[in-house]
Amino acid sequence: LDRWDSIESTFIADGRFLSSHLPHPQWQPLWYCGTRYDYLYPPVLRYGTALLSRLYIPVKAYHVYTALLYSIGIAGVYFLVWVTSRSRGAAWLAAAASALVSPVFLVIPWRSPHFAPWRLWILVGSGEGPHMSSLALLPFALAFGWLALDRRGPRFLAAAGICSALVALTNFYGATALAIFYPILVWSLWVTHRDNRIWLRAAAIPALAYGLSAFWLTPSYLRITIENMRYVSSQGNAMSVALFAVAIVLYVALSLRAASGKPGRAYAVFLCGSLLFLGLNVAGYFHFNFRIMGDPHRLASELDFVMTIACAEVLRRLWNRPAPAYSRVRARSLAAMVVLLALWSAHHYVRHAWELYPPESDYRQRVEYRMSDWVAAHFPQSRTFVSGSVRFWWDTWHDLAQVSGGSDQGVLNSKVFPAQWEILLGPNPGLAVRWLTALGADAVIVSDKQSQEIYHDFKIPAKFAGVLPVLYDDGQGNAIYQVPRRYPSLARVVDRARLEALQPLEQSNLDLLRAYTAVIEEGPDAPTTTAWSGTDAMRVHARVAQGQSVLVQVTYDPAWHAYANGQALPVHKDRGADFSVIDAPPGEHDIAFVFETPLENRIGSMLTWLSLAVAATFLVVKPRRVPL
Repeated sequence: LDRWDSIESTFIADGRFLSSHLPHPQWQPLWYCGTRYDYLYPPVLRYGTALLSRLYIPVKAYHVYTALLYSIGIAGVYFLVWVTSRSRGAAWLAAAASALVSPVFLVIPWRSPHFAPWRLWILVGSGEGPHMSSLALLPFALAFGWLALDRRGPRFLAAAGICSALVALTNFYGATALAIFYPILVWSLWVTHRDNRIWLRAAAIPALAYGLSAFWLTPSYLRITIENMRYVSSQGNAMSVALFAVAIVLYVALSLRAASGKPGRAYAVFLCGSLLFLGLNVAGYFHFNFRIMGDPHRLASELDFVMTIACAEVLRRLWNRPAPAYSRVRARSLAAMVVLLALWSAHHYVRHAWELYPPESDYRQRVEYRMSDWVAAHFPQSRTFVSGSVRFWWDTWHDLAQVSGGSDQGVLNSKVFPAQWEILLGPNPGLAVRWLTALGADAVIVSDKQSQEIYHDFKIPAKFAGVLPVLYDDGQGNAIYQVPRRYPSLARVVDRARLEALQPLEQSNLDLLRAYTAVIEEGPDAPTTTAWSGTDAMRVHARVAQGQSVLVQVTYDPAWHAYANGQALPVHKDRGADFSVIDAPPGEHDIAFVFETPLENRIGSMLTWLSLAVAATFLVVKPRRVPL
């Protein structure tokens, strides 16, 4: 309600954008000079927020949705523990613990205010709504997977596939956690049951889950996601890979020796494996820089979840320990003492829980709203360079194009990142202005140290003073500077030979930037107009002479096609700034620039419909009567 520094603004803005452009935009024209909409984030949370926006304002729709999933996750913990341990007492204990305490604080250096549960605090304090929503669905995927592998019938297999797909369709880190848990779960049941039919069922669940996700989880999405990880996380190291391989060998060897052919030990094998590999990932990251890929500390909530259900299982075994009466009394007294200590650790959170939710502030007084509202009123069709918390909230209230975007995910245009570095951190205003011009920016918003803006990303906020004309100054440390461009549209008629002779732009290479901006701003005297038709098409009007092309300052993608006078025109990538170039014949043209559904998405949609039919068939098949 007052976290203007939170990344949740990205998801709120995304949900509002989707609500305004239902049922499914294929292109996001507002972020990163354009990118595929599916590349930005998995679809479930954005659709949940968009649909609830019919009842609430987007920010509240997002909070209601994530709060609902958070609560369902507690029930999911109960369901998983009941399925795997057959103990309702342990299930109630684990569910209560997941709502009140975080054993992960024993192994990581981070703490939440009032020792609130870690997953609640990163939901409220850090805006990790997608991750926590995915974690809430994870216990259901594991529980139904357990039932399906344990020969419980096709209904459970379908439920496991559906829940696994929902985990992946909600958040990448939730999907990563599932990719860690699921092989452990499969191995735990196989090594204890030694039934080779488990492998067939184990393969069917992820196959069904992928089929249900195929409309979105395309090969190119995976490639772009992996490429973008270098911008938001550090690389792994060889020592971590070797240590992880050793852990796998030890786990397999020890479980074969201790549990082979012993079905009653399946849950213990699963818990031990999950604690080993999640603990190695998360605690290892904090204590000896363990990292294979991504950010292992982001899985601290998953480790907390495993430690919670593992503690519940230890207490269940301690309570039910077969022993003489005096030993049983001591064991149960110890179990009760542990529960009381855990409850005591939660009392501070319970007493101060509502302090995590401060009163809602007036967003109209915030710089994030005032800057976006001013641009929406005066330059609604412009592309603006924004940074910090203003950037995060830029599209929460209006459809406004920016050079960057929400959270540096799904970026197709590789020139956005060196441009951001030079504009924000570089000392040369001329170089920054060249970058802004090259990327089609009409304005740049600068917040100095006196601003209400949270992050103050500009190292030298005064560098544009006297260089660019001031459009707006609120007197509170925030100024909007105009970037001079020859024409206001996003298209330029350029000399084809000069454009093709250019080299790719580099971060601090002023000569390359001068050459590029000279081609696009000092070329033929041929004004153009551009107008978006929704999100996936643009109308371009241009007069083209022999040897000229039309440069459209929209990120190139093979799915963009151009048509004029009923004829398809060649479209290729601009080497300089990764934009789109249309080779039109001489003459005056009204060009339809259209993003058409890629083949991989069409194939993926067919797989999804087929998988839905399979899942529906499995759900109506009468199960065999097997007691739970």
